[in-house]
Amino acid sequence: MDDHNPGSRGSGRHALLGACAMLALIGLYFLLREHWGHVAGWWPYLLLLACPLMHVFMHDGHGHDHREK
Repeated sequence: MDDHNPGSRGSGRHALLGACAMLALIGLYFLLREHWGHVAGWWPYLLLLACPLMHVFMHDGHGHDHREK
């Protein structure tokens, strides 16, 4: 099956996925719009949490050997 062919089965799945993603984004927009006062107070904590998470995921954790094998 060719995903680039409009008559194939895969194109319907991509359209459904795109529609679900757009609905999720619209829902997130309205949710944040109504509760921005609550969400804005968490930004400093989320930034501090992002630092160790980025360190772990971007550097593959600790204890790995940097020498080439």
